[in-house]
Amino acid sequence: MSKFKVKQQEKLSIKLTHQINRGDARRIDIYIALPKEMGINKNTLPETEYFNAAIKGRRAYFTEGLHLPLLHTRFASRMKRSPEEYKSNLNLFAYQYIVALDTDTQETLNIDDSENLRNFYHAAIDLTEQCLMILKKHRTHIPSDPKLLSIFENVDNYLSWYTEQSILKMLAKKPRHAEFSETRLALLAICEEENKYRETKGYNTGATLNDPNRISNKMRLLRRLIEYDVIFKSETHELGNITRKVVTGVATALIMSVVLILIIKTQGAFSGLSALMIFILAVIYGIREVFKDDFKNMLWRWIRKGRPKWARTLKDTSTKNEIATQKVWLDYIKPQKLPEQAIDLLAQRHTQNRQSAEFLHYRIETKVNKQGFQAGYDSLEEMIIFSLRPFARYLERGTGKVYAQNAPDANREKIQSTSIERRYQINIVVALDQGQYVEEFERYKITLNRNGIIEIEKSGEASKKDISNYDRYSKLKTLLHFKKLHFKKKITNIDDDNDDQ
Repeated sequence: MSKFKVKQQEKLSIKLTHQINRGDARRIDIYIALPKEMGINKNTLPETEYFNAAIKGRRAYFTEGLHLPLLHTRFASRMKRSPEEYKSNLNLFAYQYIVALDTDTQETLNIDDSENLRNFYHAAIDLTEQCLMILKKHRTHIPSDPKLLSIFENVDNYLSWYTEQSILKMLAKKPRHAEFSETRLALLAICEEENKYRETKGYNTGATLNDPNRISNKMRLLRRLIEYDVIFKSETHELGNITRKVVTGVATALIMSVVLILIIKTQGAFSGLSALMIFILAVIYGIREVFKDDFKNMLWRWIRKGRPKWARTLKDTSTKNEIATQKVWLDYIKPQKLPEQAIDLLAQRHTQNRQSAEFLHYRIETKVNKQGFQAGYDSLEEMIIFSLRPFARYLERGTGKVYAQNAPDANREKIQSTSIERRYQINIVVALDQGQYVEEFERYKITLNRNGIIEIEKSGEASKKDISNYDRYSKLKTLLHFKKLHFKKKITNIDDDNDDQ
């Protein structure tokens, strides 16, 4: 299993997912190469603006047993706990079920249509049977307490609806085939059974069921209620506010010192020419206003260079325990500042794709606490979503047409014309635990236009360092050092012998 995954999230966003164990620390660097023809730089798209508008994160507990979560073995005993604990544990189960269903649904949809349609339907049947097994186990523990029953019904309502929607989504995106008509009808029958189950329980009113917008909004609300106790509460603070005030004061003081010196010089030189002196003072103050902000920003960037811009604290929503702390960097950097592995990966591109680019560097360092986790969990999962919509605003729409002659067997006098779309290529290099003994570098090629992402392709992986290689390197370095000392000693002895002679 890879330590991190990069996938497409929506039409114009990508997500990076990884897991961190309790007590561990991790550093992730992401280098985004933006072609200069896009016109994106620190002046057109400042780092702070992109961070606040386009980078979102989601952190929650993680367990390897996503398809057989804590519900199966310990759910009955958890029924006897308080309503708050019951709600928290049930929401944890529901969230894990949703994550597993999303993952398996996407993997099933990724099966090629032309050659492996049979494999798709087999995978869809297996996934559906597994979902029904988990839902059946879940429904055998209906609580008798009215306070707990309302919590159970909300979760059960959403899981039933979301399971039905996932199955219908898989069937809608795959072509029909006479060979698999019975399998398709069986899956549709399961969806119909889940729909009747919700009607029998009276989970939704008739008015809500008849309006797709109302049922969708209700389910979105139930989803937020499930995630509220599961997703960690994130408190993000911008760093350097006090430093910014100090920089503003120092910059103003330095500029005013220069202005006062010029005023004194001007007053001494043009004491008798008041009109000319007033004009020169006006010019001095004008120059001051022009260069004041530029000087302050230059001083600010120089002081904050290489330092984190944001700090984040992750807390368990239900227990209020601090789970982890994070530091975040986001800066435009020069190509010379890229690590060697990233430069090597970018050099593997085709010659026509090696165009000059602006590099946006995102770094996040996470330190997970050893204490504060809920029982049964030893790691957390982080999902970082990068929206490419701010980049898409700078893309040009496709203009022009490509002309081609008809095939030889058709009327060759006719000429076909096809409208073209302007496509751009963004390269992303993800570095995991850079600077340590074990580090991983991977490059992803993203092809997109103004409407969305066309393709995400993994295009390279840098060689890894391991501890054994590091140990061998250290031993070799130590051996060379001692040989060097021995060689110097021999040279010294030869010189002493020559002096004696």
